[in-house]
Amino acid sequence: MIVRNLKDMADRTVRAETWESRRLLLRADGMGFSMHDTILYKGTRTEMHYKNHLEAVYCIEGHAKLTDLATGEVYELTPGSLYALNEHDHHVLEVIEDFRCVCVFNPALVGPETHGEDGAYPLL
Repeated sequence: MIVRNLKDMADRTVRAETWESRRLLLRADGMGFSMHDTILYKGTRTEMHYKNHLEAVYCIEGHAKLTDLATGEVYELTPGSLYALNEHDHHVLEVIEDFRCVCVFNPALVGPETHGEDGAYPLL
């Protein structure tokens, strides 16, 4: 059994210019997926394209706009919203209010990953 608390995640926190991610579960935990408590900062725009991972995102706080770059569709995300990048969707997240979400990745992240120039996490 694995039991953790968000307040104990200092050594599992990864920061980038537009976000901060507390890595609750990682590949070494053996669950087959990773789980993250992530905050994207108000006023930021993050382009992402997870070519090596599938991701599901559940909003628990804040407000953002999600744009699917293949179709141009725009979605409003507020608490209770979920989106799943089931086709490695190239997208942009524009944050209106600090956006806190729980993210799940498959395959699981190792821990230190951040977005490359192509918007993807490397497959470690």
